[in-house]
Order: sequence, then structure tokens, then C-alpha cells
Amino acid sequence: MVKGIEATGIPVVHICTIVPISKTVGANRIVPAVAIPHPLGDPKLNINDEYKLRHKIVEKALTALTTEIDGQTVFQ
Repeated sequence: MVKGIEATGIPVVHICTIVPISKTVGANRIVPAVAIPHPLGDPKLNINDEYKLRHKIVEKALTALTTEIDGQTVFQ
């Protein structure tokens, strides 16, 4: 689906827990997530730390969305 949306000219960021799979399916902007059961959070953290973690991941995704790339790029 990522490739289909990008084919129309709309940039897409794929937030994922398993980067090699994202590469295999052809995602161009890849942002690693936390873990499979909790991609955008960590239930072991207190609420403030989890908010900071989520904010950091979304901020990284927005940076990836606005960055010119040439091929697949993983935003660490």
C-alpha cells in the first residue's frame, strides 16, 4: 500500500517494528518503532516517559516525511 500511495506523488512514512520487512515491501521512508505489540509506546514506562517516546517517534516520522530522499532510507 505504501508504494501505491507514493506512486501518486504523496510521500509516505512507514513506522514499523521490523525494518527488513519494510525494506522488502519497498517502503522508502522507514522509521523504526518500539516493539510488535506496542509499536508507538512502552507500557512499562510511566505516562510522561511514554508520551515523550511517542512524541519522539512521531517527530522523527514528520522529519522523514519532509526530507528529500533518493531510495529507501531508514531514519534512526
